[in-house]
Amino acid sequence: MTSLPEQALSAKFMQMGIPEVIMIMIALILAYIAIVKEYEPLLLLPLAFGMLIANVPLAGLSAHDEGGLVFYLYKGIELGIYPPLIFLCIGAMTDFGPLISSPKSALIGLGGQLGIFVAFGGALLLSHLIPGINFSLKEAAAIGIIGSSDGPTSIYAASQLAENLLPVITIAAYSYMALVPLIQPPIVKALTTQKERLVKMPPPKHVSRRQKLIFAFGITIATLMLVPKAGGLISMLMLGNIISESGVTKRYVRTLQKHLLNVLTLLIGLSIGATATASYILRPETIIIIGLGLGAFAFGTIGGVLIAKLLCKLTGGKVNPLIGNSGVSAMPMAARVSQKLGQQYDPHNHLLMHAMGPIVSSTIGSAIIAGLFITFLG
Repeated sequence: MTSLPEQALSAKFMQMGIPEVIMIMIALILAYIAIVKEYEPLLLLPLAFGMLIANVPLAGLSAHDEGGLVFYLYKGIELGIYPPLIFLCIGAMTDFGPLISSPKSALIGLGGQLGIFVAFGGALLLSHLIPGINFSLKEAAAIGIIGSSDGPTSIYAASQLAENLLPVITIAAYSYMALVPLIQPPIVKALTTQKERLVKMPPPKHVSRRQKLIFAFGITIATLMLVPKAGGLISMLMLGNIISESGVTKRYVRTLQKHLLNVLTLLIGLSIGATATASYILRPETIIIIGLGLGAFAFGTIGGVLIAKLLCKLTGGKVNPLIGNSGVSAMPMAARVSQKLGQQYDPHNHLLMHAMGPIVSSTIGSAIIAGLFITFLG
């Protein structure tokens, strides 16, 4: 006759079915990609490990297992703590100079938000077209923010609007950010002409430290007054930049740019991975969300490039449309793609700093849109 502990142990083993085995295999594949292929290992490795331990029923280490270690680590996401802190670190690494010296580049960042609304509308449309799929307004808005191409913003919006979709939204958002060098070049090349790709842009104008500090304080005040729900993200982004530009807090800068950013990336990866249990991931909605995310990213790139082409014509050929891909917030990968594409056609063309203007404006813009969604739908 078996004892009660043995019966409980047997019941736990019975909970591991084919879905859990599939998720463990996916986790091992992701770990292989991170370790052997060295593909986004800083995020992918803890995410894969979190997914692994979450799908072993005996462990009690999923983010849904109350009282477990990861359950409490996940509170940093559930309570909206980690994403603003990530923005604090990003702010310390970001130069707002290119945006301030060329305010028109903000229009490219605005065009890059097209993907958010395409995915938002697509989620609502598919809810009417596909039986069994029924995304609410909140869920559609959270899916749309994947189009921001900004991981922390996607996490923040999903945690506030559709926590049940948080694992797949986060995985989709970070996957497409990592795939920037593969997804964007074909789109950019298809939308630009040879003549446009050869446009040379003069070096950005010098921006003083005073101008940068005034910009950061001004954006903070304006956001807190007009879109307070975006205040957590934007204020931390600006604080990080103020710390960097002030010149009097070098110890903070080193901590934010290296140590704190690494710790937060580890905690976010592990916590998000541990939400990805079979019951949450192996559903038809997952495939649809991943597809909508890809569409959002593609349309965000298209929107940025089209605005850049318009600026090229309006300025008499002073804006290279190759920086249009930086209308999405994938910092700094999108800017590197702009630089690489520019040098493919002219080795002496340097577009990296010009591309940072649209990226910064897109980061701010997508956070504000997320704040608006939370204000009106949350």
